[in-house]
Amino acid sequence: MGSSPILAGGGAGAGGWCRWRSHHSNGGGKNNSSSNKNMNNHNNEPCVLSSTFAYFLLSFVVLGSIGSLYARFMLSPNVRAGYTAVGCEDDNEGSWSIGVYYGDSPFSLKPIESMNVWKDKSAAWPVVNPVVTCASLSDAGFPSNFVADPFLYVQGDTLYLFYETKNPITMQGDIGVAQSTDKGATWEQLGIALDEDWHLSYPYVFEYNGNIYMMPEGSAKGELRLYRAINFPLTWTLDKVIMKKQLVDSFMIPHEGRFWLFGSDHSGIGTNTNGRLEIWHSDTPLGPFKPHKKNPIYNTDNRIAARNGGRPFVYNGNLYRIGQDSSETYGRRIRVFKVKVLTTDEYKEVEVPFGVEELIKGRNSWNGARSHHLDVQQVGPREWIAVLDGDRVDSGHAVHRFILGSASVFAIATLVILVGMLLGAVKCIVPLSWCPHDTGKRSDALLSWERSNLLSSKFRLFCSRLNRASSILRARIRPNTYIGTSILVLTIMLAVMLTCTGVMYIYGGSGAEQPYPLNGHYSQFTLLTMTYDARLWNLKMYVKHYSRCSSVREIVVVWNKGIPPETSEFDSAVPVRIRVEKENSLNNRFKMDRSIKTRAVLELDDDIMMTCDDVERGFRVWRENPDRIVGFYPRLVNGSPLRYRGEKHARKYNGYNMILTGAAFIDGQKAFERYWSNEAEVGRALVDSNFNCEDVLLNYLYANSSSSSVVEYVRPAWAVDTSKFSGVAISRNTQAHYGVRSNCLMKFADIYGSLAHRKLEFRRRKDGWDV
Repeated sequence: MGSSPILAGGGAGAGGWCRWRSHHSNGGGKNNSSSNKNMNNHNNEPCVLSSTFAYFLLSFVVLGSIGSLYARFMLSPNVRAGYTAVGCEDDNEGSWSIGVYYGDSPFSLKPIESMNVWKDKSAAWPVVNPVVTCASLSDAGFPSNFVADPFLYVQGDTLYLFYETKNPITMQGDIGVAQSTDKGATWEQLGIALDEDWHLSYPYVFEYNGNIYMMPEGSAKGELRLYRAINFPLTWTLDKVIMKKQLVDSFMIPHEGRFWLFGSDHSGIGTNTNGRLEIWHSDTPLGPFKPHKKNPIYNTDNRIAARNGGRPFVYNGNLYRIGQDSSETYGRRIRVFKVKVLTTDEYKEVEVPFGVEELIKGRNSWNGARSHHLDVQQVGPREWIAVLDGDRVDSGHAVHRFILGSASVFAIATLVILVGMLLGAVKCIVPLSWCPHDTGKRSDALLSWERSNLLSSKFRLFCSRLNRASSILRARIRPNTYIGTSILVLTIMLAVMLTCTGVMYIYGGSGAEQPYPLNGHYSQFTLLTMTYDARLWNLKMYVKHYSRCSSVREIVVVWNKGIPPETSEFDSAVPVRIRVEKENSLNNRFKMDRSIKTRAVLELDDDIMMTCDDVERGFRVWRENPDRIVGFYPRLVNGSPLRYRGEKHARKYNGYNMILTGAAFIDGQKAFERYWSNEAEVGRALVDSNFNCEDVLLNYLYANSSSSSVVEYVRPAWAVDTSKFSGVAISRNTQAHYGVRSNCLMKFADIYGSLAHRKLEFRRRKDGWDV
């Protein structure tokens, strides 16, 4: 029986883990000496293993801590947490939702927020899109990952909305239905209208001869089926199989005495996905259907928008078809085509402009990435309503993130090993026990097979060369030299950056800072700041950042001093209005402004930068408490005599009774009326004389108007005072600033009463945002 010495590479410095090993069993002196030497090497193995293990463990702890901190402070909590226990899960098809639009024609549609719906009834005004989301269904007990492909059915004053909903349990599409009795402002989720054993979508609903029919896409079944309602809108029965084809996104319309069926069959050889359109015709919607003589109408590039993107409509006697453009990503946008000729022999259409405005807030917009389906219907003279779906991410975003995240993890592992080799903590890369030749005593037949097997020989050679890399690397790059240290530091920094990148891709969801719904509704607020010419640098950065926040409708800049800038100077995703004041007064912050179109106003100093997610959380809390000042900087006013102190004082006594309005949500109309009331005249004069304390005054005015709590605190993940970098801070001397405010506290207390008994504790609310 033979045995063979094994080369594992690594040299003398590699310890017992990567040395030559002998498996001779005879007992000669020379061999005994060799055996003892090998025994010593084996005894060294636990040390090598333990030090290497300790290094990897330390690397894991350090990088893991960095990744956790990054996730805690840089990733939006709502993106990570989701909406419900079941539903709204990360889905590779997207995060589709549905919005409502109005117009006096199908070519002048505006989103629901432009109509100021619910203006006098709720803190949720104006209601904004989207009006139906995965959360709408999931919270109603019908788990959903997304909703898309909306179709309207109008029955008197009631609107019914049919749509595709992705079931997170079965991972297939079902047909859901909701109803609205207030023209689409609110929707009641009625449930699942149609559920088959295969994927369903595109629920085209229409009426014929007193019956209501639905023709959903069910291409996975290989049939185009027509269902009839037997108890509208929730109970349907199969009425007829229109044709045995894998048609996607099909609709049927009457035109000039015939019924025309438009659809796309992507199953054939040579078919261009999303670039094919076919037409059939019949005397009735029940068939039989004959193919158009020019079929396929299109079988070309997906930029043509051949695939249908919703219900066709008639306007001014002309027929229009809606197609979806998938040139950049699936369902990127809709395009509208005017049908010029539709006969059994000919079909011609030309594209016409379509005026639905595309939002420019990127992923912070509910439809910032794509929108691929529209149904627009006339509900009265010069009155049209439309439903449009949208998504904030591209198709395949989840898989794309997973690939990039996995690549980051692999790169991190490589860099950790590289740093370990430079530091000497990793002696070799491939342990001997992993190589196929390190199997102890083997038969002659096995040895003969190993020698003749090319793959095994190459793998042994690869193991040896890989293990020698550690010694070669340390010989060429010495950590105790300037170059070696630089390489080591750069490698560690790269590992940290890749850790943050990997966490972002794997754990960070879409990366959107989404708004928080209240009772299933979203809303908007106006952002108001006060500044002057010396702080223009702050203001430009401020506008660029906050204009991308989901719920910001408009930014109003109160210009107190100097030559105002042009609005064209700002990089903004929302309208910016410069309100130039005649006098440089802090009272201008709360001046009545009838041009503000929202109930909520966020008073936010131009030198405060925080995440959009923090702003959205504050807005959600204000909508729950619209009669209060809801903000991010708490203060506790107590003691005798009264002294103005910072947040540390409030934390020390676990409570607050004042919120600074340099970063706070208020009811604009009520707050401004209180501030400019007759009872506030003395207070305003004190503000002007001190050029300070306007926020303190508003707190006293709120407290004086109610016996209940008038403030709420929301803790931001982080906030930066940018005035510290520009040297234009208004209050540079903190002690003097606090002294003036202490004087204001005593005078306001004499006029409006004390705040001391209104203390609220931190960690009081269930949302956990007031810690």
